[in-house]
Amino acid sequence: MKILYYTDQVYQHGGIERVLANKINYLCQYTGHEVYLVTTEQKGKPLCYKLDEKVKKIDLGINYNRGLSYFHYRNLQKVPGHVLRLKRVIKRINPDVIIQCNFAWDFYFLPFIATQVPKVKEFHSSRYFNFKRASSRGKSISDRINNWVESKFDSLVALNMDEAGFFNSNSKVSIIPNAISFSPNSRATLKNKVAISAGRIAPVKGYDRLIDAWKQVARSFPDWELHIYGDGEKDYIAGLENQIHELELNANVKFMGSTKELQDKMLDASLYVMTSFTECFPMVLLEAMACGLPVVSYDCPCGPRNIIWHNQDGLLVDNGKKELLANAIVKVIEDEDYRSRMGEKARQNVLRYSSSKVMQKWEDLFKEL
Repeated sequence: MKILYYTDQVYQHGGIERVLANKINYLCQYTGHEVYLVTTEQKGKPLCYKLDEKVKKIDLGINYNRGLSYFHYRNLQKVPGHVLRLKRVIKRINPDVIIQCNFAWDFYFLPFIATQVPKVKEFHSSRYFNFKRASSRGKSISDRINNWVESKFDSLVALNMDEAGFFNSNSKVSIIPNAISFSPNSRATLKNKVAISAGRIAPVKGYDRLIDAWKQVARSFPDWELHIYGDGEKDYIAGLENQIHELELNANVKFMGSTKELQDKMLDASLYVMTSFTECFPMVLLEAMACGLPVVSYDCPCGPRNIIWHNQDGLLVDNGKKELLANAIVKVIEDEDYRSRMGEKARQNVLRYSSSKVMQKWEDLFKEL
């Protein structure tokens, strides 16, 4: 079977890119499928994650200006060439299925290119707030257009049951979660006085909420540190650094920058904390649990509750309740036996997201299509 994955780029470190690399590598190593990766703007940059040498990579070289709206005339004038190049590549490859991984301008025309080829659209971000807005105010014109285009794909893939409920009933939705990206042979000792959080440094990740809660944690455990890994919006980071200074947490909360050794950093930590406003299916939680870290997370829509088993491998806290979050962190810190039991349970429970189990769901979908 010829499988074509289609996305914008694979040079920026991110969840979509990591998940895509894991799937491609699995298919190349454990199946007989012929795998293609088509990008629109790789720009000759090196891959952010290693890909199996058997995958065939093609870049269309469209290179939209990401600093402008897709509807800006400088980007709109690139669309005809984009459509033409994509049609030519699809015709040359003649794939058995096409999977679109990201959400960009081509979402609107891909379903109408090579209509005889089954096409799948993956969704990696939560639709909760869009669904909530449409429920209260009614669907906007853009909502209706998006729903119509979605219905033209042969399958939509949501990451959990909650997210599947946010699609129109006339769309065919499959539920396929992300798989564990690594499975270390060892587990964290949970002895180091370090909590960890990682991801894109952006307001939606709620790091300001985490820092606020850590002020309360630091009162009880001033010798514990919070390490935050990732990079992102400079203005937001500057605001967080100012917040840390004002709360006198410079010795307790540290920005560590991005890292390619996140697994090692997790193995050296004793707790993972997530305070996002919304998460669809956060890979980083699977990675933390695979390392044997207990997790404390806000019960934000909709990912954490579909991964964490409350009071077994982690703790879910009412979204936005800072004091409850701090209390949950303190509970894990002060009880070493409790922390150890949850860490061991995390390693066991996360196996339900092993690559073999998750990729079998993709194989079943490919065969069905």
